[in-house]
Amino acid sequence: MKRRDFLASAAALSLFVTDAWAAKKQAKATSSKATAGKARGSAGKGSKKPALRQKGKVSYKPREPVAHTADDPVIERPPQGTSASRLPPVKAPEPPSEWRTFEITTTVNLKNRSGAAKLWLPLPLNQDTLYQRTLGHTWAGNQANASMRRLPDGDLEVFYCEWPDSGDARLQLTTLVTTADRHFDVTKRTVAPEREDILRRNLQASQLIPNDGLAFQLGERILGRIKDPVAQAKAIYEWVVDNTTYDLSLPCCGTGDVRRQLIQGQYGGRSADINGLFVSICRAIGIPARCVYGMRTGSSRLFRSLGLSSDDATHGHHVRAEFYVPGYGWIPVDPSDVRRAISLEVLSDRDSKLISLKKILFGVWEMNWIAFNLGTDVVLPGKNSAVPFLLMPQLESSGSRPEAALQYSIRTRQVVL
Repeated sequence: MKRRDFLASAAALSLFVTDAWAAKKQAKATSSKATAGKARGSAGKGSKKPALRQKGKVSYKPREPVAHTADDPVIERPPQGTSASRLPPVKAPEPPSEWRTFEITTTVNLKNRSGAAKLWLPLPLNQDTLYQRTLGHTWAGNQANASMRRLPDGDLEVFYCEWPDSGDARLQLTTLVTTADRHFDVTKRTVAPEREDILRRNLQASQLIPNDGLAFQLGERILGRIKDPVAQAKAIYEWVVDNTTYDLSLPCCGTGDVRRQLIQGQYGGRSADINGLFVSICRAIGIPARCVYGMRTGSSRLFRSLGLSSDDATHGHHVRAEFYVPGYGWIPVDPSDVRRAISLEVLSDRDSKLISLKKILFGVWEMNWIAFNLGTDVVLPGKNSAVPFLLMPQLESSGSRPEAALQYSIRTRQVVL
């Protein structure tokens, strides 16, 4: 082929390719316009496809009140698009691999007493969980009779014994409990939802924990426009940590009187008071929540002040809290221990250790602690009057001098089975 013939052929081919590409591009543009026209027509006919957003200022208004109430809980109408309605795939809970076993020995001596006596001791949770299992109980003493009693609602089990004459009454109760650290994983959801009656019970007010009035007003002020239940609970948790004080002068775990805190506007106390405040606000906005009453059993890996320094657990009682979100189950928290660490470890609010602890204790329980029960306004078997919660040994006797006190001690040690 001559050179001029080759150049003519190449020019013709180039023109052909250019014309074909232009035709293809024009056909594609025409097809796009037709599709857009159909979309606009479908939107006008009630199609679910969204119309194009118009330019200009857009105002965002919630379709319904952000804060729920105890009468309109999040378990019945969870806000659309939140963690309660947009759930991750179902994954069966995996049992922990690391467990620690503790032997707890409670020794009771009744001195300077006369007449009959009745004694109630709280026992660890009677149902096995992924973080705690009770292995067994043994007891010895000179009591006339003794037995384990479970309350009808299943939230509490007690050891009950009595003496016809308490002049030299003695008892030693030993319990074996195994525990594993408890973690909340936002990527997993529980398989089975909680029973409706249990959720309802943990939305109701108790003698010391209100769920309306000032608690609801405080919850509304804390949440603002937050809709997601987990984010709502996180906001309440952080507010409680930032606005309460830990009072070391109070005995045991405090009184747990949240109603008084709300009326006086002075928030804080000890674990029953601070974690009770968290539970009260959660219940007021419609999130089931509850206090969990228990006792420290060992040293802490987080802070020395959050565990025992010896085997003496007589004054180691501690209350924790948890809240419920559909799909995720019960989520553990402990704002009280954040405040305790600030008080005893002398930490500033900007300390990196404190910031880390604050993040950890929303969703984690270090199980150097055992849970006793979930009961509130407890009517003990054989006793007519109710106690707000059962954490300490309860004694009832006749014929004793008022100054005669219950003497008891609790020792704990970690054992290898």
